[in-house]
Amino acid sequence: MANSHEAALGGSFIREKILLGQSFRDYVRSCLTPLNALAAAIVVPGVAILVYRFWAGLGASTHLSQISPWGLWIGFDMMTGIVLAAGGFTIGATVEIFGLKDYHAIERPAILTGFLGYVLAVLGLIADLGRPWNMAVFPLQGGTASALFEVAWCVLCYTTVLALEFTVPLFEWLGWTKLYGIMKKALLALTVLSVMFSTMHQSALGSLFLLAPTKLHPLWYTPFIFIFFFVTAVIAGISMVIVESSISHKVFAEQVKGHDADKLVLGLGKAGALAMFAYFFLKLQGVIDGHAWGYLKTGYGAWFLVEIVGFVLVPSLLFAYGARSGRVGLVRAGGVMGVLGVALNRVNVSMVAYNWNKPWAERYVPSWMEIWVSVMLVTVGVLAFRWIVNRMYILRDDPRFASHH
Repeated sequence: MANSHEAALGGSFIREKILLGQSFRDYVRSCLTPLNALAAAIVVPGVAILVYRFWAGLGASTHLSQISPWGLWIGFDMMTGIVLAAGGFTIGATVEIFGLKDYHAIERPAILTGFLGYVLAVLGLIADLGRPWNMAVFPLQGGTASALFEVAWCVLCYTTVLALEFTVPLFEWLGWTKLYGIMKKALLALTVLSVMFSTMHQSALGSLFLLAPTKLHPLWYTPFIFIFFFVTAVIAGISMVIVESSISHKVFAEQVKGHDADKLVLGLGKAGALAMFAYFFLKLQGVIDGHAWGYLKTGYGAWFLVEIVGFVLVPSLLFAYGARSGRVGLVRAGGVMGVLGVALNRVNVSMVAYNWNKPWAERYVPSWMEIWVSVMLVTVGVLAFRWIVNRMYILRDDPRFASHH
């Protein structure tokens, strides 16, 4: 009798929490949509490509070489994925440390986006490195003089912190009141740790390129590149939250009724304008210090100007004017351009401007399998975000825990 009661409880949990109150057959039917079919057409071959990569090796699945050991899985999946996930510590610090509670409505989505971004970045890193079992033993290795060792440690620590922050909505969803209360009280301390670890590893990623001053183009290389990487992380965090919140408020409109999303977007636009203006002039200072003005006349110079004018100065002006005049559409456009600009910077630094003085025949161009895996990881991130938001209280508050907010 007890076993049948436990089975009924388990079945009820799966039906209500996982299947959204539907029977299994009805739930499967609800998933048969064109968008899900497209996602499956991307994810299933992507998984097969990953299996092939581990079976056949990097040489068979990528265009990496001794000259270009870093490719799309590092330049995009790792470096871009991590920087676009910076909204977790940016908004977390805004709410928990600086006490701007108006931004509480976008804190959880930012933390969720950050957590998923880091998990997927780690998956991309494992695809590049191989031997995933070594991920479990690297903390025991001696490498304190290595920038990569610091990055690995900080990514591990920050991903753990994000996972702990995510337990707040998770325990709400499960109804585990005591554990929820404990993690809710610990959220401030976790936010402090998230800022510390993010500051360390976002800048450490830039420090990696200090080891290659002759390989990175002078317009992108500077002794202060680690500062640039941290500043762009802040920009990416603000821009990504603007984009993510704008999309979420359209896709999940029923869940966000009563939230003044426009007011929050305008506030983020002000912060984004300041960060982008500062970064634009820091980039100019980097060119001055590197005596690289002459390179602006070259093709690389034109591409550099596309990056810092088209995707830094222009969106900063959109942020500033949009926030000042109350034009939310301009701020959102600036957010999209900010996200694209930071992604472009990471790709430029790690691939386009790297090995710039090598013949074109020796330059790295990603294989179709590398591109497919990267698209697959992004797709998995979107699917995971949608799955969680449809079940947990991410975009809205759980009325059962209203007194805790």
